[in-house]
Amino acid sequence: MNIEDYNYELPKELIAQVPLANRSSSKLLVVDRKDKAYEDKVFTDVIDYLNEGDALVINDTKVIPARLIGLKEETGAKIEILLLKNLEGDVWEALSRPTKRLKVGTKVSFGEGLLVAEVKDICDEGIVHVELHYEGILMEVLEKLGTMPLPPYIHEELKDQGRYQTVYAEFAGSAAAPTAGLHFTEELLDKIAKKGVSIVHVTLHVGLGTFRPVEEEDIRDHKMHVEHFVMNKESADVLNETKERGGRIVAVGTTSVRTLESVYSKYGKFIECEEDTGIYIYPGYEFGCVDAIITNFHLPKSTLLMLVSAFAGREFILKVYEHAVDEKYRFFSFGDAMIIK
Repeated sequence: MNIEDYNYELPKELIAQVPLANRSSSKLLVVDRKDKAYEDKVFTDVIDYLNEGDALVINDTKVIPARLIGLKEETGAKIEILLLKNLEGDVWEALSRPTKRLKVGTKVSFGEGLLVAEVKDICDEGIVHVELHYEGILMEVLEKLGTMPLPPYIHEELKDQGRYQTVYAEFAGSAAAPTAGLHFTEELLDKIAKKGVSIVHVTLHVGLGTFRPVEEEDIRDHKMHVEHFVMNKESADVLNETKERGGRIVAVGTTSVRTLESVYSKYGKFIECEEDTGIYIYPGYEFGCVDAIITNFHLPKSTLLMLVSAFAGREFILKVYEHAVDEKYRFFSFGDAMIIK
């Protein structure tokens, strides 16, 4: 339960800075958690590990171009705002930099006044609450003024902003992409569906926790972030039917895992619901419904590494990661993938 138990050595050159030209051409590490074995493949081979009657669960959240750089109206000082979560109306939770230049009432102007953020509250760890003033439709304004909120370990410019969206992204609200889904193309999803696999949509808006590392020495002391999710009736029905007939539930990404386990652990089945979840999955957690996970390679000491360790065993996962480093897999958001079955 010590944070150092979830650390590993990663050469910086293995942190993927740009996406591959073809979404599905990344490597795929096939991990068998029962036999403690693994095999190197390419991502298009994932179809071979999905069976007729399975349900493939994808998170159809859409990343908003929420990174805004503007000027403080009083002084002209440069201020960066990263919108994280819509609280109510036009009031948003956001990360600000530098926060020390802000106070309640401060106004930051973007695009020469096309959008103005007025600070309503200053919280801890660089978090502020801002009220947005604009004309028209906010998402259209953000499309003009904002950029994708890429993780801090990505230093290269993203030439095609659409590559930080899944091909099935639909409902805007995320501060980061559900990156395991970036590997899928519409063509691959069509082939998977024709094999008799149900493609099931859920929505979880990725929030602040994506940018917050675990700092506590004992991982049990970490306070998990809260994220908003939606499961509709159609998805719930398909998932219940899948379990009843013995099919597997295969989650694409840790965001889908958290959605599925949040619902199933609370209700003992899948139901139509829209809620917030702060579920924290680390070794010792007993999975109730997820049978396999498609996921990327995660940061050292992260809650995401703890989640896959809970699923497959910490020592085994670290051995798998060591293999991935040796074989020069690409890590993190634009990196390669694994399927843990």
